[in-house]
Amino acid sequence: MAIADDAVPTKRWTAFEPLRERTFRRIWSASVLSNFGQLIQGVGAAWEMTRLTSSPSMVALVQTALMLPLMLVAVPAGAIADMFDRRRIALAGLTFATISALTLTGISMLNLTTPWVLLCFSSLIGVGVALYGPAWQASVSEQVKPEQLPAAVGLASVSYNIARSFGPAIGGLIVLAAGATAAFAVNALMYLPLIVAFFLWRREHVPARLPPERLDRAIISGARYAIHSPPIRIVLIRALALGLAAASISALTPLVARDLLAGNASTFGLLLGANGVGAVIGALVVSEVRNRLKAEHAVRLCAIVASVMIVIIALSNNVIVTALALAVAGAAYMLNIALLNVAVQLSAPRWVTARAIAWFQASLTGGIAIGAWIWGVVASDWDVSNALIASGITLLLTPLIGLLLPMPPISTADVEMVELANEPEVALALTARSGPIVIEIDYRVNPDAARQFYDVMLKMQRTRLRNGAFDWSLSRDIADPELWTERYHCPTWADYLRLRSRFTHADRELQTLADAYHIAGPGHRVRRRLERPFGSVRWRAETPDPNRDPISIYTP
Repeated sequence: MAIADDAVPTKRWTAFEPLRERTFRRIWSASVLSNFGQLIQGVGAAWEMTRLTSSPSMVALVQTALMLPLMLVAVPAGAIADMFDRRRIALAGLTFATISALTLTGISMLNLTTPWVLLCFSSLIGVGVALYGPAWQASVSEQVKPEQLPAAVGLASVSYNIARSFGPAIGGLIVLAAGATAAFAVNALMYLPLIVAFFLWRREHVPARLPPERLDRAIISGARYAIHSPPIRIVLIRALALGLAAASISALTPLVARDLLAGNASTFGLLLGANGVGAVIGALVVSEVRNRLKAEHAVRLCAIVASVMIVIIALSNNVIVTALALAVAGAAYMLNIALLNVAVQLSAPRWVTARAIAWFQASLTGGIAIGAWIWGVVASDWDVSNALIASGITLLLTPLIGLLLPMPPISTADVEMVELANEPEVALALTARSGPIVIEIDYRVNPDAARQFYDVMLKMQRTRLRNGAFDWSLSRDIADPELWTERYHCPTWADYLRLRSRFTHADRELQTLADAYHIAGPGHRVRRRLERPFGSVRWRAETPDPNRDPISIYTP
């Protein structure tokens, strides 16, 4: 039985419980190594750029080249991960990143590296990682029990933050001892265990009964689901606000070390390590926090704690105090992100999970990118201390969003897929591209229950639209007040079949509730019509269109 978000489970899952699952343990362990490799790659690329050019802007572009693909490629990568086998997509992304890293290593060994070559291959490695990311995160739910998912998401965050705590220092030692070429080679080798781990995963294959959507249509479908799903929409807004308000932590830490603490590069490294250790702790306690607190209360508490720590950092001139504050802020910030991530994964049905995660990543990273620019401008116009104080106050205000958009209660049963028992009656020779398809559903409703029925149908509107319907409407017959008609379009017959295949338990319960208002016997009358019947009749001919793109009329 599924566990609601605010319920207390009968069994307490520890932070490390998901590691009992062999597949998850193998992939997670390998991901720790790959994260180390990526951070070592970043150190090597930045150091190599300082050797190739004295331009500060070119040095700064190294981080842009590594991170920009994560923001730009995340959404199409999420769509691809939902369209095809996530294991194969993860392998494709990792293989591409490995080949790019090996090529950069070879170029560096031949002393052919230039600033733009370095930026180009840094971006290509980032593209491979961005393609892998949504496929890996969306597949976590296939590797662990539903009750273990929060802890598994927390461990996924831990794998990066462990590397972030020590990776830059190890990268610096490698560059110091053997040069940037060695750092590039280490990164390429670190991907190999992860490739092997995914290759060994015997993922249960569920054959699709419908062909995959085109990439552009898949991206649009994911966006429409996020827009019309209140739980996911709320989490995306909260993630964007968190990124905007708290971006000062990562953006201004170098200036904290230099200006507020009068330190050097080692001071900066100490602060980064403290923040990374805190983030590890925050990710490890996500399950415990969810067991003890409601999601909204936990998110508010994290925001308040992080905001207070940011103000302390702004006012502190002591390295130890600042490091401790950064550790606590890192824990609260990462716990907040993990709670939002869990909410997205538990709110999205399987067919759109990777796209939902991709939109979450885009919202968070977009907020961080814009917030970093804002707090950088504030620090330039005022000073670092005032910019941090302003950031802390802004973060302290973010819980007010919860008054209008509280974190949604979540049950994994709501997003479990269901099979529809009835099949559409078809007499025309339809193909996948036949359309548009018009669906009309009649309900006979007691006039005394009209208001309650109308409220239910407003919820039905969101369900239809997020599953793929267009132009939804509800009308009432002016000559027969009992008769209501629900009407919507699907662009093609294949799109209608996909809509039918996307029903969840929550959708079926809502349909059952709407049917309960129908007083003319069980069920309701459904009409499926081909509008402007292109695809069923030839132009200037009476023969059906050839079935060049056959598709079964039967759906799960």
